[in-house]
Amino acid sequence: MEIGFIGLGNMGAPMARNLAAAGHKVHGYDVTGIEVEHVTPATTAAEAAATRAVVVTMLPDGEVLRRVAGEIIPFMDDDAVFLDCSTVDVATARAVAEDAVTAGLRAVDAPVSGGIAGAEAGTLTFMAGGTEDGYAAALPLFEIMGGRSVHCGPSGAGQAAKICNNLILGVSMIGVCEAFALAEKLELDPQKVFDVVSTSSGSCWAVNSYCPVPGVGPKSPADNDYQPGFAAELMLKDLRLAQAAAAQVHAETPLGAQAVRLYQAFVEDQGRGRDFSAMLPWLAGRDRTG
Repeated sequence: MEIGFIGLGNMGAPMARNLAAAGHKVHGYDVTGIEVEHVTPATTAAEAAATRAVVVTMLPDGEVLRRVAGEIIPFMDDDAVFLDCSTVDVATARAVAEDAVTAGLRAVDAPVSGGIAGAEAGTLTFMAGGTEDGYAAALPLFEIMGGRSVHCGPSGAGQAAKICNNLILGVSMIGVCEAFALAEKLELDPQKVFDVVSTSSGSCWAVNSYCPVPGVGPKSPADNDYQPGFAAELMLKDLRLAQAAAAQVHAETPLGAQAVRLYQAFVEDQGRGRDFSAMLPWLAGRDRTG
């Protein structure tokens, strides 16, 4: 299959590489000039997209997605699949999908979960929005780049599912970090705390699969000086997207709002460029007042 891939950053590069390794002819473009092994470089986004059966985008935000969509849609063949894997606001996802469908394309919004490690290993989870036909066309690529995909509903549903998932993740990671920071001050052995929590009612993904304590639980960014698997500023972005969506539909999300405030303070203080689980040493280094 001839595939265009636009956005070859930390997530996009390994995704494009996996598609190429599976035998697809991938034409890649990134505004920074990044080139990926076995991916044919293009000089513009339009060149990467022209005449391809599928065009995948992995972009930083909704503004960039709208701009890139405007550049590539006129060059895409009728009935081609526009597969956007960026994490953006629901309104942008729906607007871009509408433009693509109006131009005769099949549009799928499919943000991912699994971080850089999942992108490299090809074990991402894709949350897809769009028509059944579009999802079916994208499914073989999901099976190469990921371990699971779920068709969540019409255009925008993938983005909606992603922000709901990351709302849970952001809030739960704060709770886990608070608990381990408290345990440290109570002079508890963090391994013993993990042994209790991971098999008790406090069990959750942030403990069992991504424990923020170095040397405890399965290997995680905490064991690599909190080098990001999922950067704190990206978690902040997703939590803000969740709050914006909640405001649009008048949903009450008080823990989400507090999570935004905490991650904003963390990123502004020492979290930028670190994994979102580095919330633990940040909290542990603070003293309660009042």
